Amino acid sequence: MSLETVKIAIADDHPLFRTALIQAAKKSLPDSQIIEADSFESLLKVINDHSDLELIFLDLNMPGNDGFTGLTRIRNAHPDIQIVMVSATEDPHVINKAISLGACGYIPKSAGLDEISNAIDVVLDGETWLPANIDIMEDENSEATEIAEKLSKLTPAQYKVLDMISNGLLNKQIAYEMHIQEPTVKNHVSAILQKLAVNNRTQASTLFQKLKQLEQ
Repeated sequence: MSLETVKIAIADDHPLFRTALIQAAKKSLPDSQIIEADSFESLLKVINDHSDLELIFLDLNMPGNDGFTGLTRIRNAHPDIQIVMVSATEDPHVINKAISLGACGYIPKSAGLDEISNAIDVVLDGETWLPANIDIMEDENSEATEIAEKLSKLTPAQYKVLDMISNGLLNKQIAYEMHIQEPTVKNHVSAILQKLAVNNRTQASTLFQKLKQLEQ
């Protein structure tokens, strides 16, 4: 990987690990521009403020990121941004699910600076980086892959409506939160049910809730 300028967001609520990721990124890409976020909401602001963002390091369990909902939300709205999941969890099942849902890499927090730097090079070269001795198990992650494929069909607005449905909000409340008309919400809901191949809001909510359970 050439030492070009790359804009990177590091989203983690642990300052020490953010520092480690910054050091690793600077080692691999000394001219990179790095922006920090300590919550998922602050990360969303970073994404909105920086349209040329290329790479995100996303903590699996940071505030505001329930399970894999953060990963799928960003992948849905910004498919061109590469996302590397970081976590203290080293369970191969969790790692495989992250890849199945669209992550381009998974870095355990036990990784050293050289290992993280190598992961950055691999990901920016368009390949998937996994810890040593971890293999992608296709059959095991068929459910995660199916969910990812269905969610990828939603527009960002529809994804947001689905998120609110899963939190129990009614159409009127969703309309208020999104500053749109209630008939527009109803149209979104109809499209969501069709794209997810479900019959009602409860089934749609259940499918979305599985994202929060996939790390278990």
